[in-house]
Amino acid sequence: MTDQRPEWKVTGTDRDGYAAVAPVLHESLLFPGDPASFLERWRPLMDAQGYERVLVAWDGEQAVGSTNAFPFEMTLPGGPRPVAGVTAVGVWPTRRRQGVLSALMRRQLADTRDRGEKVAALWASEGGIYGRFGYGAASIQHRVSVDRPQDILSSEVPRDPSLTTVLAPPQEARADLARVHRAVAPTRPGDYQRDESWWDRLLRDDAQTRGESGPLRAVVVHDARTPVGYALYRSHRVPVADGNLRGVLDVREVAATAPAARAAVYEHLFTRDLVIRVNFEHLPVDDPLWTLAADPMRLEARPRVALWIRLVDLPGALAERSYAAPVDVVIEVTDRHAPWNQGRWRLRADRSGATCEPALDAPDLSLDAAHLGAAFLGQFTVGAKVAAGTVTEHAPGAADLLDTALRVPRAPLCGVIF
Repeated sequence: MTDQRPEWKVTGTDRDGYAAVAPVLHESLLFPGDPASFLERWRPLMDAQGYERVLVAWDGEQAVGSTNAFPFEMTLPGGPRPVAGVTAVGVWPTRRRQGVLSALMRRQLADTRDRGEKVAALWASEGGIYGRFGYGAASIQHRVSVDRPQDILSSEVPRDPSLTTVLAPPQEARADLARVHRAVAPTRPGDYQRDESWWDRLLRDDAQTRGESGPLRAVVVHDARTPVGYALYRSHRVPVADGNLRGVLDVREVAATAPAARAAVYEHLFTRDLVIRVNFEHLPVDDPLWTLAADPMRLEARPRVALWIRLVDLPGALAERSYAAPVDVVIEVTDRHAPWNQGRWRLRADRSGATCEPALDAPDLSLDAAHLGAAFLGQFTVGAKVAAGTVTEHAPGAADLLDTALRVPRAPLCGVIF
């Protein structure tokens, strides 16, 4: 199947054809090394995930753009769902602003809909790109740093003396890591289940991955029967005022199935000798560390936009979602690149379920599909967009009612950039 536009042809590809894509991604995303090294680095993951979702835009015989979408089981409000994990989006630098990306995005949305996936998600390298294709910035995560970490935890930290803590090479602990993550992923919106190829990527520990840091380490907490928590981290050394070198821990991931297990992980990280700072790459905004810290003002947090969400089948996605409170609202939706979503929809929902069906009634809210994508994970509100003037509220209070219904008990977290 091809999608012919006046300027560009968009096709699928296969393993052999992917070699033509590598130079586009290497150049457009400014990867180090050369295209051959880029291709070698990505081959194992692509071989495992498959090439059937890769799309390529062509200018004659030259590839000038590409995109891909991994098939994920991602936790959404309401439970795990099939989600298209959009990735590896790039356009050859001399073909930018000429409709290449639009052609790719339109084809990808249609293909995603045809596969029955109602939601797409991505991490954006540039935040200004994807809103025009109906994606909304749906989650914020924190990069958190703690100086002088040894005394950061409060006396109220839950401790369980029966837990044991083991430091091991990650490959030796791999089964334990996977078991813990498999248990916690369904509890956190935005997380997705990992197959072996994703663990291969996360635990990769070659010279290029390490940079100036040391080897990847895994600390695993066990109870009497099973692993219950872990952290993955590296360390590097920095000079201090007295001329000596001290350690900095760069924490890749923390996961735990119980409060005491998480506390044990934090205690290990914060009490390592010669460490003057601990950096966490990904923490949700409601991470227990904010409660466990004796002085939360010592946590230096830098927010970053994480997942962008696109409702590919808007009524289907809204009907599958869970809701925290009753709501009955008519929404008028514009959707430039997925016209099947455009129109008026009546969303009726409560804790027992939801329907989203075409409506003829006057709208309570008028908004773009991207605004609903931004609110879908429950972290951002429609009301904030009403206040900003980007969403029109026709019925006073409609946005507040919808936001109350969209609320979720836990903030989103996606611990691996895809």
